[in-house]
Amino acid sequence: MKNIASLLGNRNKFLIFGCGFSGSFFAKTIRRYGCIALTSSRSANKDPESFVFNSENDIVPDKKIFDGVTHILSCIPPDKNGNDPVLGILQSKLQSLSLEWVGYLSTTGVYGNTKGDWVSESDQPNPFQKRSHNRLNCEKEWIKSGLPVQIFRLPGIYGPGRSTFEAIKNQKIRVISKKDQVFSRIHVADITNAIIYILQNKDFLKFHQIINIADDEPCSQIEVIQYCYDLLGLKMPKPILFEDAKKELSSIAQSFWMENRRVSNKLLCETLGYKLIYKNYKLGLKNCFLNS
Repeated sequence: MKNIASLLGNRNKFLIFGCGFSGSFFAKTIRRYGCIALTSSRSANKDPESFVFNSENDIVPDKKIFDGVTHILSCIPPDKNGNDPVLGILQSKLQSLSLEWVGYLSTTGVYGNTKGDWVSESDQPNPFQKRSHNRLNCEKEWIKSGLPVQIFRLPGIYGPGRSTFEAIKNQKIRVISKKDQVFSRIHVADITNAIIYILQNKDFLKFHQIINIADDEPCSQIEVIQYCYDLLGLKMPKPILFEDAKKELSSIAQSFWMENRRVSNKLLCETLGYKLIYKNYKLGLKNCFLNS
């Protein structure tokens, strides 16, 4: 990590569309190594490193924002019509820039339900949810754009300030048990550092347009919840069977439980050689616990 500044170069300027949990973490990290990183906001604010972009109101960034831009990272989800909001308004502008790299954060939801089987980048997407169909549509838009894009498919994202600990503390936790159900997940620091690793080494690594970023150990939700209760020194409530809990869950929460897959990180970690900071939920949650 210590040589990132020299390897990426201080001349690099990143525009990050969608400054949510992953986007803001990436921006803060990349700035520490001397890069310029400007983040989008839906309305004007006092942050000098922020610019306004609001696709719903056709508000586009000021022209000077694009001066010297070398890298783009888009973390913005599909719009209500299932199209990509950034490309919908800015595609010709982006194509006119001398971009070295574009990243798009997508979801492993595009793989659909594999009934617990492993999925990798070589598997055909088979989205089950409408929102996953929309994501796949946006992936295709980015690929079709001809921009130098890499798509990162992400499972459940967590990190300090956004993990099971918050659900427990806010008393919004649901301890649900569903036989043989597993989920993949990734710590936000590994999303950022995997992307930085790929940028650092892009002259030496074979280019892959689609890359999964997930940890080594998909597991049940109950294991994660139990581990958090143990770290907090509290007793976990008795689990409710999914069939009993289903009627009280929102449609989005229900859909979360309707898919079951293990996401392979072999391309990222074995082929490309990235070393995970948090190989499993225990290491990642310990970090959240210590920084909560």
